[in-house]
Amino acid sequence: MDMKDASCTSTRRRFLTNALPAGTLLCLGCPALSALGIVQANAQAPSPKHKFAEDSKMGFEEVYKFAYKDGLIPLLKTLANDIGKEKFIEMLKKATSDAAARGAKEEAKDLPKKDLAAFMGPLKAASYFWKHVLTYEFVEDTEKAAEIKVTECLWAKTFREADAADIGYATLCYGDYAAAPAFNPKMKMIRTKTLMQGHDCCNQRVVMEG
Repeated sequence: MDMKDASCTSTRRRFLTNALPAGTLLCLGCPALSALGIVQANAQAPSPKHKFAEDSKMGFEEVYKFAYKDGLIPLLKTLANDIGKEKFIEMLKKATSDAAARGAKEEAKDLPKKDLAAFMGPLKAASYFWKHVLTYEFVEDTEKAAEIKVTECLWAKTFREADAADIGYATLCYGDYAAAPAFNPKMKMIRTKTLMQGHDCCNQRVVMEG
């Protein structure tokens, strides 16, 4: 690496370290609103005039490395060391659950139906974003139960490669348990495996009780 590249990398990491704390919890609560969502929008529509809205010309894996591996993960690891790993993980789980519940309630409030079809709708639609960060299939899809099997996850890949799977699980996976009942109190999420924890898949199942 020449001096110019090293300087660029250093500047980027300083920027992320300084900028992330103010917006970290917002990003954790809705990862789909990350820079990747902006890249997706620009790929489908004419570029606005302002340079901030231009296509970044980065692949999904590059964006995740930039945002998570080079920026967020080192910050979270530092906080874990300062606060204590066990205590910090519990703090992350609570914050993630609270944010996921708020997001699910907000999403559900104006929907005519709050059933499983509505809850799983974004995954059924197979948008450009989800197609590029997850590999999954529906193994069950009824009015009473819906289950997806996820065999590839870019979040899991990124956090595991950074030796931060426990932080990744607390930050990105744990909130799923709170989202389902917040969307509809009769819903319950059941899961015994996650890629983030090193299993062969995520077997995410949501059931309608009662």
